[in-house]
Amino acid sequence: MGSSCFSRGNRYTLQLIQKYLKDHQLERDVVLKGSHCFGDCSRGPILKVDARIYEEVNRDNIIEILEKELGDL
Repeated sequence: MGSSCFSRGNRYTLQLIQKYLKDHQLERDVVLKGSHCFGDCSRGPILKVDARIYEEVNRDNIIEILEKELGDL
């Protein structure tokens, strides 16, 4: 959610996450919250799902990540 991540396109990635959750009716099952920093801005945007951390998340890889993590819910 920090400015460094938003300058790397995180606004669009966040919209894709929200759309994915809505399209797959997961809004009640998934808690989506933002954080300003995981301590390594050079590898951002960073997405944390439970204990797993994904670095350099963008619109090209977010759907694949969501399918991997949430596809069975």
